[in-house]
Amino acid sequence: MICKDTPSPNFNKRRDGAQPDMVVLHYTAMQTADAALARLCNAQYEVSAHYLISKTGDVFQMVSEDMRAWHAGAGCWGAVTDVNSRSIGIELDNCGYSPFCEPQMAALEILLAGIMQRWNIAPERVIGHSDMAPGRKIDPGGRFDWCRLAKSRLSVWPKLGRKPCGNTGFVDVLKQFGMTADADQESLLAAFRLRFRPWATGPLDETDREIALDLALRFPVDAPPMNT
Repeated sequence: MICKDTPSPNFNKRRDGAQPDMVVLHYTAMQTADAALARLCNAQYEVSAHYLISKTGDVFQMVSEDMRAWHAGAGCWGAVTDVNSRSIGIELDNCGYSPFCEPQMAALEILLAGIMQRWNIAPERVIGHSDMAPGRKIDPGGRFDWCRLAKSRLSVWPKLGRKPCGNTGFVDVLKQFGMTADADQESLLAAFRLRFRPWATGPLDETDREIALDLALRFPVDAPPMNT
């Protein structure tokens, strides 16, 4: 894959010798990729990402993978509270409510596969911004095709059929999967559905519980990688 080098001044060293073991996906929520690049490469805004992928599939690299880009902000995943030091951030040129273009998704798949191989990143540690910051962020949004990534082992997708039992609550199950941010159940449910059931409405239901349990059992956040 050919990446267009577009350096951003907005980065620093990863803290405490950390190396990336996560990928966080975002959308830009801007009108064009050029506008997003200008923002991400402007020192005034103190925001960046490692990569940006345009609608046409062009890939721009702004920060070296071994450095700490400023894309995640406040939030956490599992025990990780400084997500920027442990992750690689990828911005997707999208306004937030439109489908993601085929050339863009194809480029993302190639880019992700390379990153995951280079850093030995497990599929369950490819997450959305909304997963680590529920109630604060909603990207990459309900139009993003997580199932497509999971089919290529570039992320994960749930299976139905696990019936919850016992008294373990929905929030506790989500924490086992990795959604440990300090947020109320309503915000956590919204973020969870945004990724796995974007069409769902209404209060927490049994399908939500089944999906959450399956993810927690197959992909517990602090366990070694598991086969899907």
